[in-house]
Amino acid sequence: MNTIPSVNLADFLSEDSIRKQKFVEEIGAAYEEIGFVSLKNHFLSDVLVDALYKEVKAFFALPLETKKKYERIELGGQRGYVSFGKEHAKGKKEGDLKEFWHFGQEPDAEAKLIDVYPDNIQVEELPNFNKTGMEAYQMLEKTGIYVLRALALYLGLDEFYFDHWARNGNSILRPIHYPPITEEPKGAVRAGAHGDINLITLLMGASSGGLQVLRKDGQWIDAIPQEDELVINVGDMLERHTNNKLRSTIHRVINPPKEEWSNPRYSIPFFMHPRSDMKLNCLEVCIDENHPKAFEDISAGDFLYQRLVDIGLIKN
Repeated sequence: MNTIPSVNLADFLSEDSIRKQKFVEEIGAAYEEIGFVSLKNHFLSDVLVDALYKEVKAFFALPLETKKKYERIELGGQRGYVSFGKEHAKGKKEGDLKEFWHFGQEPDAEAKLIDVYPDNIQVEELPNFNKTGMEAYQMLEKTGIYVLRALALYLGLDEFYFDHWARNGNSILRPIHYPPITEEPKGAVRAGAHGDINLITLLMGASSGGLQVLRKDGQWIDAIPQEDELVINVGDMLERHTNNKLRSTIHRVINPPKEEWSNPRYSIPFFMHPRSDMKLNCLEVCIDENHPKAFEDISAGDFLYQRLVDIGLIKN
């Protein structure tokens, strides 16, 4: 496997049970083998993607002192701006060569979570920034729920097992700016090798290459989707919940060749988290004689807190 498999959400959404089952088997097998797929026929339109990138580039082009107005240290990076080099991969000292923004959940009133999640931070200088970001957030959440429905069927669970936990979940949309590299980085890369914290991650096509995925044999391969595809990978929460059946694969964003250092890079991942009170206990259907329970019981909220400390966004 020299590239990540491609799957078509239209198969799952069709009324043809054979096509639907084909999608379930394809995405499940890919997540057992390499933990990544590229997905076509999602719910993000080209118009919305273009509008979001326009707003994101305009935000990161603002003066640093303006962006710093929107940095909220007390929120542990959950909302607003996180400045360059502040986050690092688990186990690394060097900060990643990036700055980013966080849009968070705006829950339905009946979910009774309005007081649980911090408010999103409004960017005064860009009147369409927040509106466009949240439109993309909602389309990515919708796409992610269908992917989780397919995985629930693959695992032998009720198709809608994840719906309650993922809808109105503690998900994050993170536009990232990797600025031009101006000097030889001292041990730092644009994003150090890591696994994601959440259930699944949905990545809108990055503006340049660099994303690499670690195969089981220890070889790094490039993850290069088609222009109209999302890259979607398993996160540590789902790996834990499925007792290692579905793989949270280590990945990284490498620095470009020196002749391309002057080019910035933008990418926009959607980290799909469940509600914080979801139990990540290993599913009984994933435990057997050959696969004993591998993890202690923990809630999604407690697991997230531990990992935010590990990557430097919360000081313990």
